[in-house]
Amino acid sequence: MEKDFLELQTLIDVHFEQRKKEEEELIGLKDRIENRRSERAEIQRVRAEKEKDRQNRIAEERQRKEDEEAKKKAGDDAKKKKVLNMGANFGGFLSKAESKRGKRMTGRETKMKTLADRRQPLAIDTLREDGLRQRAQEMWNCIHQLESDKFDLIEHMKHQKYEITVLLNRISHAQKFKKIHGKGKVGGRWK
Repeated sequence: MEKDFLELQTLIDVHFEQRKKEEEELIGLKDRIENRRSERAEIQRVRAEKEKDRQNRIAEERQRKEDEEAKKKAGDDAKKKKVLNMGANFGGFLSKAESKRGKRMTGRETKMKTLADRRQPLAIDTLREDGLRQRAQEMWNCIHQLESDKFDLIEHMKHQKYEITVLLNRISHAQKFKKIHGKGKVGGRWK
């Protein structure tokens, strides 16, 4: 019986030692899991910050490119206006070039081409409130400029219509006094 008792006692001791080792391993495993969890959280936080920084850089780059394109387009528009004004003031070089080119565009085609040149993509999906305000202000300024250009062109057209009417009256008046026989001259020396 003593032998059985000693054997049982040794089995109990072995069992408790093994259980103690297993508990120590379990505690160590829980500590490793907790450490790994905290490391993952830190890694995810760092990744989130990097992603946020990357998104901010992309947005800034996109905004910078849009600004550069707008400046370039404004410069091109200014050059076009300057060339058009030079063409209107210095003998109509552009109209001669148009006639040499061949087929003239219809009014609708001209309008569509002009609108396609002026139209800019909105690209407001990624803008925040201050960016939207700035974009709205730019669009308002553009509309204001177009309205003022329209007014100027209407006034210029009225002035040209008036000049055409005056010149037509002069021509009809001059033709009344034209000599019936012979070639007749308009003008001459005024007394």
